[in-house]
Amino acid sequence: MNELPLPGFAEVLAAAARIAAHATVTPVLRSRELDAMAGASLHFKAEHLQRGGAFKFRGACNAVWSLDAEQAANGVVTHSSGNHGAALALAARSRGIPCHVVVPEGAVAAKLGNIVRNGATLWRCAPTQLAREVECARVQQETGATLVHPYADARVIAGQGTAALELMRQAGATLDVLVVPVGGGGLASGTVLAVRQLLPDCEVVLAEPHGAADTARSLAAGERQVDFVPDTVCDGLRGALGWPNFAVLQGNAHVITVDDADTVAAMRLIWQVMKQVVEPSSAIALAAVLAQPERFAGRNVGLVLTGGNVDLDALPWGQG
Repeated sequence: MNELPLPGFAEVLAAAARIAAHATVTPVLRSRELDAMAGASLHFKAEHLQRGGAFKFRGACNAVWSLDAEQAANGVVTHSSGNHGAALALAARSRGIPCHVVVPEGAVAAKLGNIVRNGATLWRCAPTQLAREVECARVQQETGATLVHPYADARVIAGQGTAALELMRQAGATLDVLVVPVGGGGLASGTVLAVRQLLPDCEVVLAEPHGAADTARSLAAGERQVDFVPDTVCDGLRGALGWPNFAVLQGNAHVITVDDADTVAAMRLIWQVMKQVVEPSSAIALAAVLAQPERFAGRNVGLVLTGGNVDLDALPWGQG
């Protein structure tokens, strides 16, 4: 793990400047029909239209371009179920340096394809957190590459915070609440850093699958409780909450846990109504809002649609 200090708002601003030449300023989408269903004004930050198809490019790009020349020459390494690996590969390619990605068996084929297309070297491991970390350490030692952790990295956290920074500037209204999915907590903690500074009265709500609800447990207990086996269709949200992420989130966010069935229904709804293809790990943000309509009624709500790398051959609903 990188022994880096916790980032602050200054690091989010620095990240925004650093990645400006590389990342896409994604649009904010609106839907009158979904507003009516939710009883709220919904502002969807379309990070599924980001380079690489996910918000992950922001943090990966910030990390890669933060390296000095000597570090960069040996490349970067990470472990990832897909989107972070693809993002890091793309960011590394933008700087012309090697990238190594440790991937667990059973990862989504569409996401692995993105990693390979962006020129990274794949290393396979068993589908456990420990196996990922052990193989990642081995590759790091063998290659001299710099570890860029998917979420427990100050540079990644700061980069992910730029999505909320943009959304708050684009929304055209003062947001009352901002809803983001949470897995390892990179986006969630980066969002808190941005919101706390720019809109201190804005509530940050984290959408988490019932089958991987370690963030909800950890925040409720006041300590990380990450000994669990994830069981959720949201493959991007199966990671355990990182220690720096927990430190930033504690006392600054609330969690809504969501059933997979509701997440899949929201994914289909976004496709039908907004004509946008997003992953279950993105759709969970809308599912959380629809699950507790009284909490969001009449409010201006920002939602981050985190990624759109869907395996079209394995859609989570029937063919009928």
